[in-house]
Amino acid sequence: MRRRELIVLLGAVAALRPAVVAAQQPKRIPRIGFLGPQRRLDTFRQGLRDLGYVEGQNVVIEHRPSERTDRLGAFAAELVSMKVDVIVASGSLTVRAAQQATTTIPIVMTGSSAPVATGFVASLGQPGGNITGMSLRSPELSGKRLDFLKEIVTDLSRLAVLSNPDDPAVVFSLKETQDAARAFGVELQLAEARKPEDFEGAFASFAAKRAEALVILPASIMTAHADQLAQLALATKLPAVSYFREFPQSGGMMSYGPNLNESARQAADYVDRILKGAKPADLPVQQPTRFELLINLKTAKALGREVPPLMLLRADELIE
Repeated sequence: MRRRELIVLLGAVAALRPAVVAAQQPKRIPRIGFLGPQRRLDTFRQGLRDLGYVEGQNVVIEHRPSERTDRLGAFAAELVSMKVDVIVASGSLTVRAAQQATTTIPIVMTGSSAPVATGFVASLGQPGGNITGMSLRSPELSGKRLDFLKEIVTDLSRLAVLSNPDDPAVVFSLKETQDAARAFGVELQLAEARKPEDFEGAFASFAAKRAEALVILPASIMTAHADQLAQLALATKLPAVSYFREFPQSGGMMSYGPNLNESARQAADYVDRILKGAKPADLPVQQPTRFELLINLKTAKALGREVPPLMLLRADELIE
């Protein structure tokens, strides 16, 4: 080989080397922080799989539970320190923890109530910051839940209300419930639960005050402990309505609200769009348009309550 040809060949190889090295470097796998209960994570994972994401291959999920609300701030900070690409936060209290932990990492909320009133977003159409996702519209459904409960407990005069006062959106759901109770001439008996250990004391106070029915206001702690709440409601003979389907599925009497699993599945679509370059500020907050009424007929019968025929026809699911 002539000297000039050798020089040209070596130059060509040198020019190709950066491209070859770049091609050999592994592509960075996006990391998603999920702050919420296991049951929502399972649905979210399925949503990602439907979009072509395979955990461990082209996406990594860092899960931190939301059952212990006293740890939410630490968990959110931990996800931020791991430099995740996006955080999925389930429940208003969880969204607040993520919001306080970062103003730059995109946050997709799921199962959150009143996002504008709580200051999570500037508006539903134009969130304007690093938060977007799904709203539950729970406060405005509070009156309807009491309406359904009154159809079964026709002589209702004393209504127990269980809430977590730390939840940013609870004040709005409570106001709607108070307005509906006032219209029905029903007396409210309020009790608070910040952690699972507070449940038994709350139900003991309801029993002592001879409450005749119960409304469970939205909060992630309620969703996470559906089984315990259903058992306590049955033990204290309280016909109860909640906002999440797991409550009647666990033995509670009734629920009315959007499907929280569907909200978690939709979060996967938002995460996909953000990972592909979309900005949370430009992604409108979605609101549910369909609400489910679930009635546990076995529990209603055990409590000596008869469900009106029209409610049976109206129900999306009857549990027997």
